[in-house]
Amino acid sequence: MSEPFLRSLFGLEGKVAVVTGGSGALGAAMAQGLARAGARVAILARRLEGANAAAAVIKAAGGDALALSADVRDRAQVEYACTAILQHWERIDILVNAAGGNMPGAILAPDASLLELDPEAFRAVVDLNLIGTLLPSLVFGAAMIAAGGQGVIINISSMAAQRPLTRAAGYSAAKAAVDNLTRWMAVELERRYGPGLRVNAIAPGFFIGEQNRSLLLGPDGSLTPRGASVIAHTPAGRFGVPDDLAATLIWLCGPGAAFVNGVVVPVDGGFSAWSGV
Repeated sequence: MSEPFLRSLFGLEGKVAVVTGGSGALGAAMAQGLARAGARVAILARRLEGANAAAAVIKAAGGDALALSADVRDRAQVEYACTAILQHWERIDILVNAAGGNMPGAILAPDASLLELDPEAFRAVVDLNLIGTLLPSLVFGAAMIAAGGQGVIINISSMAAQRPLTRAAGYSAAKAAVDNLTRWMAVELERRYGPGLRVNAIAPGFFIGEQNRSLLLGPDGSLTPRGASVIAHTPAGRFGVPDDLAATLIWLCGPGAAFVNGVVVPVDGGFSAWSGV
């Protein structure tokens, strides 16, 4: 297969991508994947030092990256970041909404009842995952529309959206809302502004991050009972690694996916396909 043909399908040369939550394990890996495909990447994170570290990895590999601090729940901060990126590169082509996660107060203890769920913690998780996806989409989507209606938004969902996870009520509900929002925005933007604007989502299966490490792995790296249950229901027989997401992301962002809109793509080792029987 020729390199020009591959570039015509997957090349991102000259594009500017924004990755929220770009200092996290998955966000940083996706940012690196976009950079390796030719994109210039702006990394947004609440802590500037984390964004700087992620950007430094891209630069060390010969890529072009910009680090910015922004809380995706604060529209003014997201707008400031958008203005800074436009001043630096004069365009925005791709938005990856990777900021999100769970919080201890929104996770039920193994022996706890639903009635003990903390509504404020639930609200905080919904704000982070749902509002933290909506606000960047509004701000960076407006920049894409102003530039002629060309751009791609990729939301990061979860297997928890399709198959609610025990104990993770707020996270499951928030990611289910992200799936619905993805489809709604895909239809609304394409009908109103044309086929140059697309919105899709990636639904990772079980990946090890700082937020879920203690739930899935013991201090010695062995599986916890919950981790063992996850692996037992994942036909691939392993957890995902961050690089597993790069190919799907590049495909959805590239020219070869021009007719793909409003889908949620599982990257889960077969978790969502297996009934457990």
